[in-house]
Amino acid sequence: MQAQYDQDTYAWALEQASLLRAGKLDQIDIEHIAEEIESVGKGERRALVSQLARLFMHLLKWDHQPQRRLHSERISIIDAQAKAARLLNDNPSLKASLDKIVEVAYEDARRAAAIETEREIDVFPAMPLYSFADAMSFVPESN
Repeated sequence: MQAQYDQDTYAWALEQASLLRAGKLDQIDIEHIAEEIESVGKGERRALVSQLARLFMHLLKWDHQPQRRLHSERISIIDAQAKAARLLNDNPSLKASLDKIVEVAYEDARRAAAIETEREIDVFPAMPLYSFADAMSFVPESN
């Protein structure tokens, strides 16, 4: 089964699903199925980190470049909030590790904000400026 898993994961997944549905548990590839299930969970966590990093990056830019606040920035903030909220609604167990997720996301956001604003990373505070609740409830005023 290792060869099939390595050569065509899609075909392997379809076969494993069929075996499970047929109750042929003695024929399933338990180790790879376990890896794939873990991977799904990690992917959801990565998706939340990504959306929060995007949100924090736009908030940092919003705070540090008030003269360059654009409608698109406002839309990006609202969109990232909505997508992060949806991920948390779909995966409520992620709330237990939210502090660590915010920490990782904020560090990614600092780096991205520095690149996008062409400023040094030290311009942006090392500790998160926003709590999760503050970031999620922030309402950017329209111009």
